[in-house]
Amino acid sequence: MILVLLGTQNNSFERLLNKINECIEKNIITDHVIVQAGHTKFTSDKMEIFDFIPLAKMNTLLNEADLIITHGGVGSITSALKLGKKVIAVSRLKEFNEHVNNHQIQIIDAFDANGYLKGTHNVDDIEEILKNISSFKPTKFISNTGNILNIVSEFIDNN
Repeated sequence: MILVLLGTQNNSFERLLNKINECIEKNIITDHVIVQAGHTKFTSDKMEIFDFIPLAKMNTLLNEADLIITHGGVGSITSALKLGKKVIAVSRLKEFNEHVNNHQIQIIDAFDANGYLKGTHNVDDIEEILKNISSFKPTKFISNTGNILNIVSEFIDNN
């Protein structure tokens, strides 16, 4: 099963769902696809689409997914990586009114450069990434949350 995460942004990311739908039509994707679409209004008889998914159900889907395709939100990315999942991340772009700026480019580039995921800023790259994803071996992700919490606690204690 492929899980697609579009987060909770109040902007559409229809561009990504159009490409995924196209990949299904071309039989590049043959797995069952479940989409957490957020505010993206999209219909397809080829995917199971939900606006929002309760946390317990989301955790179940994350665990069951063989592949996660996500927008460039840190929460969506790290939730998948902590479970050791293969991830394809696609940035929401300002020029398509998908976000207020292009910060997801830097987020995805950083995770991609470290070998944690396959990232792109162009939905047309997804077909090639999907064709090669089975041979991709992601670097094991180790969350740095504990270190960040220690820095914040130390700052609070000293100020």
